[in-house]
Amino acid sequence: MALLVDRFVTAIGGEHQGFEAIDNNTYRAAVKNVFDQDSLPDLDLENSKFILSFGADFLSTWVSPTRFSRGYGEFRQGHGRDRGMFYQIDSRFSMTAANSDKWLPVRPGWEGYLALSLAQVIVAETLQADGVDIDSLVGGDAGRQTLNNFSPEIVAPMAGLTPAMTGGDPVGFLKDLARRFAANQPSIAIGGGSAGAQSNGLFNLEAIYALNYLVGTAGKKGGVRFNPASPWSDVPSASKAGSLDDWARITEQIRSGQTKLLMLHGVDPIHGLPDSLQLRDAITQADDLLVVSFSPFLDDTSALADIILPDRVSMEDWGDDISEPGPGYQAVGLQQPVVNPLFELDPLSFPDVLLTMAQELGKEADLPWANFKSMLREGSDALFNLNRGSIEASTADEFWNNLLKRGGWWDELRNGSTTVKPADGLLKTIAEKASQPAFAGIGMGSDSLYLVPFAHNTLLDGYNGHLPWLQSAPDPLSTVTWQTWVEISDATADQLGVKEGDILRIESSKDSIRAVAYPSPAVPPDTISIPFGQGRKHGSEYATDRNGSESSNVMDILETTTVSGTGSLAWAGTRVRVTKTGDSVSISKLEGSVRSEEIGILPAEDIIKTIAPENA
Repeated sequence: MALLVDRFVTAIGGEHQGFEAIDNNTYRAAVKNVFDQDSLPDLDLENSKFILSFGADFLSTWVSPTRFSRGYGEFRQGHGRDRGMFYQIDSRFSMTAANSDKWLPVRPGWEGYLALSLAQVIVAETLQADGVDIDSLVGGDAGRQTLNNFSPEIVAPMAGLTPAMTGGDPVGFLKDLARRFAANQPSIAIGGGSAGAQSNGLFNLEAIYALNYLVGTAGKKGGVRFNPASPWSDVPSASKAGSLDDWARITEQIRSGQTKLLMLHGVDPIHGLPDSLQLRDAITQADDLLVVSFSPFLDDTSALADIILPDRVSMEDWGDDISEPGPGYQAVGLQQPVVNPLFELDPLSFPDVLLTMAQELGKEADLPWANFKSMLREGSDALFNLNRGSIEASTADEFWNNLLKRGGWWDELRNGSTTVKPADGLLKTIAEKASQPAFAGIGMGSDSLYLVPFAHNTLLDGYNGHLPWLQSAPDPLSTVTWQTWVEISDATADQLGVKEGDILRIESSKDSIRAVAYPSPAVPPDTISIPFGQGRKHGSEYATDRNGSESSNVMDILETTTVSGTGSLAWAGTRVRVTKTGDSVSISKLEGSVRSEEIGILPAEDIIKTIAPENA
């Protein structure tokens, strides 16, 4: 569909801007800068022996959790292999951290420094994999000297590591981790999520992914595997989404009157952008702006539309997709209708609306298809003419029918590159770009805390907020449903006199929200975490039928700090103050009232000991 939209806006002189509330632009940029690849890679977890993850909640919401969960299952207990080792470096105790052998709650924004600290140990002790041109990768003696500025002795205190976190000397812990990562081959380093959502997020991710060159798994089995180009020459294999800088520009164009028509399909930027961007005000105050929404469900942005033309839902319509990330080889998915729309409605699908408009505007030369199905059939014929892949057919019609039966086409012989070569002096270049995270607004005083938002396990960034089944699905860690909760450490809660269910006021320099307190022993004392997804003002009763104390949008208080080098929102780069409101509610959760406590704290439990990862 993106190709159709691109051709339409080009024909009428418009602009096509993708939207992701929690975009992957920084991840994409890091992959491009480190590996010179245009599409997101596949992570070959099932064939790895050691996973080192920084900020990426890949077992819950990050990028492709279904794919990664399957690979992780093989990594842990696959047939004919030993159980792999997994370390999670993350400022929040996520679903992925809960599954790790060791969770290291790093100070937010210092993940890149930790990655370079591990690189420094590997280089200094010559632990790199066989065949790695270490002089070229590091940048010679000058590069080694630069890396020495990131030794564990220097980085450990900067990253906030303590003996309580590491089970001993933090410096020794980092050195031991580097040795384990280098020794257990193949190993893989992953970075994403909050690690890339800081002002220095691009540096963080580049430093993390460069570790894969040191252990020789860039493009290899058990490491970061790259995806090939699209089988269609005119369709890219990578999607694109606008950054916060792009949406700030669009907001200004609307405010200044340059934009006359705003068409929205499948996005809710009013809910998914920081309120301080003032997109809502720009739209409502525009004198000569027509807003058309194609959303099948009312949301905060559709509520501002002049015209709503509800699109067909996915089960009623045609579609195609090149998955991103792909499986390491060319693959295309095809979607066909499985139910009919309601007879009295029978809406025209969004792509068919664009094709109809193109015909009315005399743009048939740019968009020559009678309907979207015809466009998909043309793509099917192009695949048939390749004469390869998973579908065998003697005619284009037979190929089309088999494509519909299988729901897709793939060619496992068309793989991504396996011989990716790092740029000369890559580690030196990355190290010279190092910068500390910036937290604008409320300041770094002792009365403020790091805010680490996270994608809701089922609502994600709020895209699924209108669905009651997903609202009622419990969070896998807290078991909270329906509400916006604040994960706060037991120690901080005790200092503030906060109990579970208390309504807290969370304030940044931009605004404040209210949410329900959920004290936990697994939250670092200088951090709070709040899920994205709630706080809609318009839509179904399932998304809106709660007061502001129990359903808030954390986007409303985020600073508009951007990631240096990408312009994306640094959504983990905000500091906040937390105060009690004096109100309290019963928190909606499935777990009981008895707290989980660490074993071995009572004399009778001395016989029960926690087993260290290396002894598991």
